[in-house]
Amino acid sequence: MRTIGLIGGMSWESTAEYYRLLNEFTRERRGGLHSARCVLYSLDFAEIEELQVQGRWEESADILSAAAGSLEKAGADMVLICTNTMHKVADQVQAAVTVPLLHLADATAEAVCAAGASRVALLGTAFTMEQDFYRARLEAYGLEVMVPDADARAVVHRIIYEELCLGIMKEESREEYRRVIGRLAEGGAEGVILGCTEIELLVRQEDSPVRVFPTTRLHAKAAVETALATSE
Repeated sequence: MRTIGLIGGMSWESTAEYYRLLNEFTRERRGGLHSARCVLYSLDFAEIEELQVQGRWEESADILSAAAGSLEKAGADMVLICTNTMHKVADQVQAAVTVPLLHLADATAEAVCAAGASRVALLGTAFTMEQDFYRARLEAYGLEVMVPDADARAVVHRIIYEELCLGIMKEESREEYRRVIGRLAEGGAEGVILGCTEIELLVRQEDSPVRVFPTTRLHAKAAVETALATSE
């Protein structure tokens, strides 16, 4: 199995989920006591979040690129950015290493297309929902991408940063997400992308009237499949 490099810590709550899923998928594929070959570089999310708010994306890119370089030196054969939002600097990170970066939006779009959906709702941070770096990547696969209205986007964003990234799971917040997803489904969404790696810690398929696409799970599964592709 090739070694998977993880740029994590943004937040560590979802990075822990990545680690669990990578090992579960590896065990499913290889059986017995097999676990994933992986290397983790965990960043301080408080520093990254401050740069996000201030729009200092180039500085963020430098930090993540340095992390990617460290992972490559540590033996990683591929790199994953374990957060949707920071894929805003994915091109800079890829340019900093010679190993491939497995883009989270690609893994997600491929799963959506495989499911036969073409019109999907996107939930995530305000950066992910409102800027085009992520949506455009999905649209390149021929997908129509919907986002909630401004008030709902603010609610989704607040819950991510003030609760989910801190490990706080509230039933009332789950209900808020259910309402947002329900309105998007009524508007024609055939599925909903949980486009923040923390959202799936709170929202499950039973919370949605349409198919849910959990990006952490999809990314981790794609990584394991890639890592095993030339070893079996």
